[in-house]
Amino acid sequence: MPVITVSQINKYIGFLLKGDRNLQGIMIKGEISDFVCHYRSGHLYFSLTDGESTVKAVMFAQAASRLKFTPEDGMSVVISGSVGVFERDGVYQIYVNDIIPDGAGKSSLALEQLKRKLAAAGLFDTSHKRPLPVMPKKIGAVTSLSGAAVRDIINVLSRRYPIGEIYAVNALVQGDAAPDSICRGILRAEEAGCDVIIVGRGGGSAEDLSAFNSEKVAYSIYNCRVPVISAVGHETDFTIADLTADMRTPTPSAAAELAAPSVESLYEKIDIIDRRIERSVLGILDRATDSFVKLNSRIAAQSPENRLKIGAERLNSLERAIGTNFVRYMDRQYSSLSEKASRLEALSPLKVLSRGYSLVYKDGELIKSSETVSEGDKIGLRFGNGGADALIIRKW
Repeated sequence: MPVITVSQINKYIGFLLKGDRNLQGIMIKGEISDFVCHYRSGHLYFSLTDGESTVKAVMFAQAASRLKFTPEDGMSVVISGSVGVFERDGVYQIYVNDIIPDGAGKSSLALEQLKRKLAAAGLFDTSHKRPLPVMPKKIGAVTSLSGAAVRDIINVLSRRYPIGEIYAVNALVQGDAAPDSICRGILRAEEAGCDVIIVGRGGGSAEDLSAFNSEKVAYSIYNCRVPVISAVGHETDFTIADLTADMRTPTPSAAAELAAPSVESLYEKIDIIDRRIERSVLGILDRATDSFVKLNSRIAAQSPENRLKIGAERLNSLERAIGTNFVRYMDRQYSSLSEKASRLEALSPLKVLSRGYSLVYKDGELIKSSETVSEGDKIGLRFGNGGADALIIRKW
């Protein structure tokens, strides 16, 4: 036979315990002792005893954070969990998933199990929650017609929302027959054409509210085609009806206020809408008037009479511009010619002759050098104010 270590035997025992279905997901009833909450990790360590035997238990912080109460020594509880081995010490213990006070009895345990079942089925999903109608025409109330709840609902709705019809359905709200009665009431209100349904009662003990923790009532609310408001009348603990309903309220009066708006608030909203509509209409009229004026101006501008008038004005303007430009052009031309004439006159040979000079011609050609004439040649002289013929006697 092979030799094994202590660690190996402890691991093997742990393997056997985990593989035993009878030791997994079990429920154990007992009394808590040696309770310790580790302040750093948040894990809970305690022993569970029935007076004859004791077993150690541990509840890790993640599971412990879901507890709705604080365990204490001497408290009788029902725990759910699995058996395992703490390998370091070779001690088997219970790894706890949940703790329920045994004082609440089997009903509390069954309630927690039902909540988990319905949650897994999707009855509590927020994606299934339907919005409440803004202005319901018909409001259903499924409750006892002899209780205070229905009177509260009627009083609130009559005061706040007198324009709505109240359809009250009598239903048992406690006792063994209450779940079926509530389910029938919800169906009647739905078939009567209610836009929203209030289901509830005027508070009570946990036992009195048990009908609203029924699986039948939960599915009746979930399958209802119109929004349902729960009004069980309990401030702290939520019933299954609260979790399933589209909206949850602590009292029937609060449910009535949630089911329909007040007439005063509707008038205020109507006034706000009227002012918005008035501003919008005035804005539309202003824009339409501006567009009409602009369009009328464009049409008038494109009329034959207006176009002829504009054309005539353009011709007159063009005529005036041409006349003005022509005068300016002639003035510029006259000034330019005068300037050129002055310059030409200054450069004219006749101007030079007037100062005592003369021009000499031979055979009609201007003599520029004495080499082009000879003694005895006949020449012509041009003075500033006339001319004369001459004969060359001697050349220098």
